[in-house]
Amino acid sequence: MTTQPDNPPEKPAFDASHPLIVFDGVCVLCSGFVRMVVGLDRKSRFRFAAAQSPLGEALFRKYGLRTESYETNLALIDGAAFTRLDRFVAVMADLGWPWRAARSLLLLPRPLRNWLYDRIAKNRYALFGKKGSCEIPSAKLEGRLIG
Repeated sequence: MTTQPDNPPEKPAFDASHPLIVFDGVCVLCSGFVRMVVGLDRKSRFRFAAAQSPLGEALFRKYGLRTESYETNLALIDGAAFTRLDRFVAVMADLGWPWRAARSLLLLPRPLRNWLYDRIAKNRYALFGKKGSCEIPSAKLEGRLIG
């Protein structure tokens, strides 16, 4: 009897020249953030992937994030990975003025930023709701959704 070598499925590729946001596709708050970024992103630079997609799960694993609860979103911008409140700040700063003013949140000590973010993340479904599945993207988002 011969055994076949394990061939794990290939990780889906994405164009790293565009910033990428990996978000919880069933979270109403997270999906709302994505819709907001789509509306504010005048240059259409950002791409998006649901954390529940093969690409999203692969990226969560690569950056050591939990894949059973998706308690943070992930942003990859210019080769750097951002999570928690730092992800929000990095995305907003990348959108330009006046959104760049979100950098002022970095004045808060990291433990406080993480504590604030974690309180919202752990209660996001109770506070904002949860969808039964990832929603059908709008036409404006559809071409920017990958994975």
